[in-house]
Amino acid sequence: MEFRQSEKTDADDIRHLFVKVFSESESEEEGELVANLAYQLVAETEESDIFGFVAKEAGEIVGCITFSRLRFENGPNAFILSPVAIQTKRQGKGLGQQLIKFGIDRLKESGVELLVTYGDPRFYSKVGFIPVSVETIPAPLKLNQPEGWLGQSLVSETIIPISGASSCVSALNKPELW
Repeated sequence: MEFRQSEKTDADDIRHLFVKVFSESESEEEGELVANLAYQLVAETEESDIFGFVAKEAGEIVGCITFSRLRFENGPNAFILSPVAIQTKRQGKGLGQQLIKFGIDRLKESGVELLVTYGDPRFYSKVGFIPVSVETIPAPLKLNQPEGWLGQSLVSETIIPISGASSCVSALNKPELW
C-alpha cells in the first residue's frame, strides 16, 4: 500500500471513489454530494489551503482524506478533516486510521497546530480526536449534529478555546454539508 499526497490529476479518480463509497453506504444522492465536495476540494482549492492524501494499491486509489484550511479571527493554524473515503471492501481493517495518521504526521511537519473534523466520534477518537463544543472551537456554519464536532491539538495536550468567528474554504461553505 502506498500513501502519498494527492494531486490535482487525481481529482477524477477521487470523485469516483467517493461516489461509489457513499452511494453504497448512504444513497446515490449522498454519494454525489460528497463526491462533488471531494472533487471541488482537490481541483479548485488553493494549494496553500489544502492537504489531500491517498492510499493506492496496484495503481488504484482505494482511500482518500482531505484537510482544508479552517480560519479563525484570533486562532491557530488550523485545518478540518473532511471528507474521508475508504473503498467499501477495505473498511474495518485499519486503512482509514493509517491514512489519517499519515496525514496528521505531514500536517505536524508543516506547522499545523489544530485539527478539527465533523463525523463519528467512535471512529475519529481512534486517531486522537476528542469531542469539543462550538464554544471551544467555533464552527463556520450551524452544525446539524453537534456531537460530531471533534478537535485535536497538534502542539499540546489540551485544546485552548478560540474566540471569534471561523470560516472554511468555499467548497465546504455549504449548509447542506454541516
